[in-house]
Amino acid sequence: MKECQQEHMELQSVAVKKDARWPMREDKVQKQGELYRDLFVEALDGIIFWSSEKGIVEANQSACKIFESSEEELKNKKIEDFIYSKSSKSIRVLNEMYNKDSIRDELVFLMPNGQKKILEFTTKLHSVNDHHMTIFQNVTERYEMEQELRERERKFRSIFEETLEGLLLWNNEFKIVDVNPAGEKLFRGHKEDLVGFSLLDILANKKVDSKEIEEHLRQLQLHGHATGVLTLTLENGVRLNMEYSTKQNVFSNLNLSTFRDITDKLQIEEHLRKSDTLSVVGQLAAGIAHEIRNPMTALKGFIQLLEDTMTEDHSMYFGVIKTELNRIDSIINEFLVLAKPQATKFLEKDIVQIMRETIELLRPQAVLHNVQFKLELKNDIPSIYCEPNQLKKVFINILKNAIEVMSNGGYIYISMKEENDYIYISIQDEGEGIDPELLQKLGEPFYTTKEKGTGLGLMVSYRIIDEHKGKIEVESEEGKGTTFHIKLPIKSIS
Repeated sequence: MKECQQEHMELQSVAVKKDARWPMREDKVQKQGELYRDLFVEALDGIIFWSSEKGIVEANQSACKIFESSEEELKNKKIEDFIYSKSSKSIRVLNEMYNKDSIRDELVFLMPNGQKKILEFTTKLHSVNDHHMTIFQNVTERYEMEQELRERERKFRSIFEETLEGLLLWNNEFKIVDVNPAGEKLFRGHKEDLVGFSLLDILANKKVDSKEIEEHLRQLQLHGHATGVLTLTLENGVRLNMEYSTKQNVFSNLNLSTFRDITDKLQIEEHLRKSDTLSVVGQLAAGIAHEIRNPMTALKGFIQLLEDTMTEDHSMYFGVIKTELNRIDSIINEFLVLAKPQATKFLEKDIVQIMRETIELLRPQAVLHNVQFKLELKNDIPSIYCEPNQLKKVFINILKNAIEVMSNGGYIYISMKEENDYIYISIQDEGEGIDPELLQKLGEPFYTTKEKGTGLGLMVSYRIIDEHKGKIEVESEEGKGTTFHIKLPIKSIS
């Protein structure tokens, strides 16, 4: 009896222990259910379970939303049914999806409503209960944003590379980050010679005034943008006038500077200004020459009559009067050249011979000033179409000026060469040179560095060369002399 009771009690004890484990199992099942709901049902990514035979067996709400379908509509369909294009890539990806343990890729999928989406997916074979799991993420917007960014970058790069203005991108440490082809051309350097180097150092090497740079940077800091004009001096001494503009922090802490060469523009404006001045001077000259010539004729006549009756004591005075009257007459003739177009006839002439005749004409004056001429012909100089007397007048004006500015004597170097259908003539003196600010005024009426000069000689010379479709350029350095460069076409001027 006691043994039965004891056995019964043991059975009861076991039953009690067994009942005590049920709440623990229920709690575990509940937690697993919550975990399943968090990981599958409420996941933001689309999750699909599928098998090779049955196709899709289960899909969460995110997957249904991505595929624009209900779970019932998705079941028993295969993932490849939604792939938009059966391209070689999609076939390769499908083969890998069925044969590899795991795969991560992206393809274009076609939704039942006709919408195309780019889906990134990860597949794990035999994930749960021998079912395969694929996780989907819609990356269409991200892909479109990337495409848009790439398109913007392409457009920016196209504009940056093709624009005719020089563009420089530089950071806040003044290091150049990028430069376009036009910028390479303006700064006379390749990209590798500019990128990574300091913009300030490059401008300093081009002899840009440091005060201009400091003022530009100050305006940039105050307003976020600044504009101005600066002058670059190249290694060969050529000066370029640049119009530039800088915008601060255009993107990614980079600053953009644009440069445009306005040297030709300024030269054209200067040429127009001189042409307008020349036109006014011409009109003025016509009136002055007409009004002065009549009394000049009378004065010359009476001086000649009085000269016959003059005494020895007054001969010097008559000599001075005649000299000054001749000088006035010379000025009137120069006025007339400016006042009316000359009826010039261009002939084929030997320009070397014209220059030699001019040198011989001025040699006595040069000897008096202890000046010697040195003529160098760098190659065979062909004949050109010109008006010889007018060209001789130009050479006389320039050579006389050179002689007169060499108070201590010296050499005048004359060189001539033919190149690309043009004759290039260089006339260099050893005078004191001309201040750069005054140099720009050469050729203007009544501007002269000589005490008794009128400034009309160079003005007439500029006009004659212009009528010959040529060009005069002057370079000078104080203390080292001045050089006139004359460029004349060889062919006939129509």
